[in-house]
Amino acid sequence: MKVEQIYTGCLAHAAYYIESKGEAAIFDPLREVNPYIQKAENDHAKIKYVFETHFHADFVSGHLDLQKKTGAKIVFGPNAKPGYEALVAEDGQIFKIGDYKVKVIHTPGHTMESTTYLLIDDKGNEHGIITGDTLFIGDVGRPDLAQHVISDLTEDKLAGYLFDSLRHKIMPLDDDLMVYPNHGAGSACGKKMSKETTDTLGNQKKTNYALRADMTKKEFIKELLTGLTAPPNYFPKNVLLNIGGYKSFDKIMKQAAKALTPDEFELLANEEGALVLDTREADKYAKSHVPNSINIGLQGSFAPWVGEMIPDLETPILLITEVGKEEEAITRLSRVGYDNTQGYLADGMKSWEAAGKEVDTINRITAEELEQKMNQDIVIIDVRKKSEFDSEHIEGVVNVPLNQINQYLEKFPKEQEFVLHCAGGYRSMIAASILQQRGWSQLTDVIGGFKSIKETTIPVTAYVCPSTLL
Repeated sequence: MKVEQIYTGCLAHAAYYIESKGEAAIFDPLREVNPYIQKAENDHAKIKYVFETHFHADFVSGHLDLQKKTGAKIVFGPNAKPGYEALVAEDGQIFKIGDYKVKVIHTPGHTMESTTYLLIDDKGNEHGIITGDTLFIGDVGRPDLAQHVISDLTEDKLAGYLFDSLRHKIMPLDDDLMVYPNHGAGSACGKKMSKETTDTLGNQKKTNYALRADMTKKEFIKELLTGLTAPPNYFPKNVLLNIGGYKSFDKIMKQAAKALTPDEFELLANEEGALVLDTREADKYAKSHVPNSINIGLQGSFAPWVGEMIPDLETPILLITEVGKEEEAITRLSRVGYDNTQGYLADGMKSWEAAGKEVDTINRITAEELEQKMNQDIVIIDVRKKSEFDSEHIEGVVNVPLNQINQYLEKFPKEQEFVLHCAGGYRSMIAASILQQRGWSQLTDVIGGFKSIKETTIPVTAYVCPSTLL
């Protein structure tokens, strides 16, 4: 049986495509649906179904646009209550895709509608399971997201449901089945996900902590919830979009893909109060950028950090990108529900500078230059996650995780120079740009972050394995 995994690294997201006898199905598609449609056309197939494993929190699904463009039926598992036309399947219901079959296995726990789809080939053999966020490679889905939408669904209650789903619905299945999860390492939907994006169920039974045969429900709940950090701020908002519906991607692109002259760009920024989002690399941003802009680079985990650092999905956004990267930035914003992009700066910073507009800079130093400053009275702030900081850090420094800087602005001195660093320089430039936008001027960023710092003689704490901390 041919199952094609379509993996998107920046979101650590996997969609799936199957096709048989001119009929195709898509599982958990991303917002931009034309690549799926093109794939089916290349196979001379019609997309018959769009299967959703659950109402996603970390991205806006493309199910509605696929339905409108292809006539495909949207399928959810039991308990789903979408605000649009969709087929809510029964546990055990079977759907046919050509000579293939897809069996619904209701597996509540991550959310109450969470569903696993059992894939059966043209010979009647069970091939694999598309598990959504129920089962990952090395982990299982976090059970604390639904509570942000429905308060009665506590994390303890959902963790108990998940334990039952895994024991009674997943683990009895054949060891030879392939496991096809919705996410891999880097997603905030779990805490211990592997870099591998597929595996056999049998190997997961041996290696996945959550599938230990001798584990009690109480032990499972405790282990699952231990070390679980707060979910990104945008997750509940994406859930509501996936439940209630959203604007079509084509309309968003038409609105957003407007090339603006420097004067038009400046006027919109000033009169509309639009947020200027610069998506270039940290080094280029530091050397020259539009005043009051913030930097979240496309080359990193762009969409999740936009979701963390820009609270309102309706914020009007003006983009500055490398030339040719405009549509990519718009697309990646829309994947997490930011649909109010107003346009982009034509020819990027080159046109801004050519027009004689004001620019700003951010000071950067190497780890070696930081080493020379260590005997001075200098404040160093580490913006990595607490788990990274607890594992290893420069002795005596302050930790303010990037996603918490707005709550701890008092930690950043205004009358004294301070130095920011993260692991490699991506997150610290996001922090630097936001602080500069809010009026801080005496700040410096470390090129290469903690990775470069460790190559100097700057004293750092003894390394503690993150798993030991958990």
